[in-house]
Amino acid sequence: MKTAVEELSPTRVKLTVEVPFDELRPSMDAAYKKVAQQVRVPGFRPGKVPARIIEQRFGRAVVLEETLNDAVPKLYGQAVDEVDVFPVSQPDIEVTKIDDGEQIEFTAEVDIRPNFDVPDYQGAEITVDSAEVSDADVDKQLDALRQRFATLTGVERPAADGDFVVMDLRAEIDGKNIEEQQANEVSYEVGAGSVLQGLDDALRGMSAGEEKSFRTELVGGENAGEEADVVINVKSVKEKVLPELDDEFAQLASEFDTLEELQASIREQSRRNKLIDQVVQARDKALDTLLEKIDIPLPESALNTEIDARKHNLEHQIAESGLSRDAFFRLYQTTEEERFAEFETSAAKAIKVGFVLDKIVKAEELGVDEQELTNFVVRRAMEMGVQPNQLAQHLADNDQLTLAMVEIVRDKAKSVLGDAAKVVDSEGNEVDLKAIYAELNGEEVVEEPAEESGDKPADDKPEA
Repeated sequence: MKTAVEELSPTRVKLTVEVPFDELRPSMDAAYKKVAQQVRVPGFRPGKVPARIIEQRFGRAVVLEETLNDAVPKLYGQAVDEVDVFPVSQPDIEVTKIDDGEQIEFTAEVDIRPNFDVPDYQGAEITVDSAEVSDADVDKQLDALRQRFATLTGVERPAADGDFVVMDLRAEIDGKNIEEQQANEVSYEVGAGSVLQGLDDALRGMSAGEEKSFRTELVGGENAGEEADVVINVKSVKEKVLPELDDEFAQLASEFDTLEELQASIREQSRRNKLIDQVVQARDKALDTLLEKIDIPLPESALNTEIDARKHNLEHQIAESGLSRDAFFRLYQTTEEERFAEFETSAAKAIKVGFVLDKIVKAEELGVDEQELTNFVVRRAMEMGVQPNQLAQHLADNDQLTLAMVEIVRDKAKSVLGDAAKVVDSEGNEVDLKAIYAELNGEEVVEEPAEESGDKPADDKPEA
C-alpha cells in the first residue's frame, strides 16, 4: 500500500491511497462468504455457493462492492497510521480507481490536528492561593454545620427574608383556575430567589392565615410564558434557629466530645482542602500559561461538533427542568445568547487543551496501567452513585474505555505541567508540590468537572 498526503489547509489533508489487489484478498474472501449466505441458488446450500457461480449469477461487481465496503475503512486506518496524521473528524472517502486484479485507489479528505510545537514549560511562574487557614475559614465551616442542624420554630409575626413559610399556591388566567398550576403545603425560604418572579416580594410581610395575589409569568406546564394571577395562602411562618456553639453541639454534629476538638478537626481538614486546591490551581494555571504561548488553528468540524454537543446538553437540561426557556435562563442568571457565546469560547479552549495535552502525553511517553484505569472507574462510579462493575461494563459495551484512558493520560500531562512550574502562593511563599503530595500521603486530588480535560507521577503523588 502506498499513501500520499496533500495538505489542503493547516487543519485538513487529502490522502491518496493505492492498494495492490493482493492486499484485498482477506476482504474479498469475506465478501464471497457474505454474498453466499445472502443468495439462494438451486442445488447449493446457503453459504456453500462457489465463487465462480456467484460471479456468473450475480456479477463480480457485487463482490467488489462488498469487498471495498469491508476493506477501505481498514485501509484508511492503516494509511493514517503510516503518514502520522491525527484525524479529528470522519473522513470523506471516494474510491477513484478500480483496476480489477491489479490495484484500487481511493482518496480520503479529513480534518486533522494541526502541526505545532509545544514551548518549553519548565519553570513557568505560577501563583496560587495561600493554604493558611484563618479563624474566619473555621467559622464559615462551623456556620455551615450549624445550618444543617438548625430547627424551625413557628413565629407570630410577618415573614421576612430567611424565614420559612408553608403555603398553598394556585394560578388563575382570566379568573379561571389552572389545575396543573397549583400546589399545597409548599415549604419555601423567603428571599431564596424563586424562578416565579414576584413571589419573594409578595411573601415579605405576610403572616399566617393571610392570602394575597400577584401577577407574574408562569414558568412551567402548558401555560408557560403566559401572564397569570398567582394566589398565595400562607399557612405558617417559621424562623430558623441555629444551635449554640458548645460541646453539646460538637457531640450532636460530630464524633468529637468538645467544641475545641471539632474546631481543630475542621481546621486540619480545611488545610488539607487548601493544599489540594493548590495542586489543582498549579496544574490549571500552568496549562493556561502554556496555552497563551501557542496559536493553534482549529478544525472547523471539530469546533462545530463541540459547540453542538454543548447546545444539545443545554436543550436536555431545559427539558428536564420543566421550566420555560425564559425561566430557565433567569434561574441561572444568564441569557441564551450569553450561553451560546460561552459555548464558542469553551469549545475552542477544550479542543486546544486536548491538542496540547496529547502532545505532552506523546513527548513524555505517558500511559495508563490497569490499576490506574480501575481507580478511575471506581472514582467515577462513586461520583455517579453506581457500582464500579456496572460502570466498567457500560464503558466496555459502549467502546468508551479508550476515552477513559485518554482522560487519564491528559490528567497526567497536566500533572507534568504543574510539577514543572515554579509555584508560589499569594503571600509570596514557595509552594513545594512534592511536599504537598507527601503530606497528603497519596490522597487523590479530585478536580471539579471541567470543559478541558508528569515526568511520570510518583506512586505517592495524588491524581488530578
